[in-house]
Amino acid sequence: MTKTQQLQATPFHKYHVDQGAKMVDFAGWEMPLLYGSIIDEHLQVRKSGGLFDVSHMGRLRFTGRDACKVLDRLCTRQILGMQDGQVRYSIICNAQGGCKDDVLVYKIKDCEYLMVCNGANREKILSHIENNRKEFVFKLKDETESTAMIALQGPSVMDLLAKVSSEIPNLKRYRFATKNLFIAKLLISRTGYTGEDGVEVILPAKFANKAVDLMLSNMEDPTTITPAGLGARDSLRLEAGMPLYGHELTEEIDPLCAGLSFAVKLGKGVGENEAEQFIGQEALQAIDQQGPSTKLVGLTLEGKRSPRQYMEVLFGSNVIGIVTSGCLSPTLGHAIAMAYLPSDFEGDTVSIDFGKQQLQAAVVPLPFYKK
Repeated sequence: MTKTQQLQATPFHKYHVDQGAKMVDFAGWEMPLLYGSIIDEHLQVRKSGGLFDVSHMGRLRFTGRDACKVLDRLCTRQILGMQDGQVRYSIICNAQGGCKDDVLVYKIKDCEYLMVCNGANREKILSHIENNRKEFVFKLKDETESTAMIALQGPSVMDLLAKVSSEIPNLKRYRFATKNLFIAKLLISRTGYTGEDGVEVILPAKFANKAVDLMLSNMEDPTTITPAGLGARDSLRLEAGMPLYGHELTEEIDPLCAGLSFAVKLGKGVGENEAEQFIGQEALQAIDQQGPSTKLVGLTLEGKRSPRQYMEVLFGSNVIGIVTSGCLSPTLGHAIAMAYLPSDFEGDTVSIDFGKQQLQAAVVPLPFYKK
């Protein structure tokens, strides 16, 4: 990192430092990896609640006559027909059907949408949008640096929010509401990346710290929700079987192989459907007809030695797959991993190559953990 390539700081940077966080470079942002212990922060989210700074995620606002059309062109999920206040998880593909990113699309109202993308992919997605503007009439505003984003996750979150709002705890999953806090407007969605109930909040950057102070000041017990870093966020999402871009998703991996067929509408633009066909649709239709060549599976190991990304998976003496993510599961007490194996593999056990030794692993369905 040169002097001209300084890390970006979120609006909560001082808060992280004051809380004693270990800060690391994450996609060009200086972010908290942990505050004390990844395991303690993980278990805190599972038993009560954690607060995550996710302001590094990209926030892109689409407005104008063709806002819906361009999003349908970009996204594998159908955007046409979404209700106001609805959120949809989708994939953005390349022409070959590989995953450029996975995103959340929020419908604010007709002709106005918000897309949240991965921080590491924001510049790539902005370029992809510009390259596919064509005849679409819309405006795109990158609001990443003018806004902040936090996630409140855990079983105690909704009870806490019920003290300040009757509407938010009654939101359905993948729905959002807009609330006013003094002169700041907050977008609060019932979404998350931990396998727990909770919300994600988008708000103006200049009001970010004040808003969080007000939220946390409503707690009778200050240990109900405590800060959690990126380390715990990763182990939580892995237990919940949620893909991470750069691991389970890449431009060489298609969403059907990744087990994300629910987020792909292969019939877009067919018959009376007026939605735009998405980039990569023909490629994914061909993959669907032939059948995906690989599948994403869960692996569990006895003991606490964790598999790592790129480790080879063997059946007998043959390499049949590769690990994409792995960790010691704080909730389950043993090592877990996700890996890609051939779609026709039906075995119950495999081996993972740790270099000097091979360890046996059981093939299990995802997710490893359900609330």
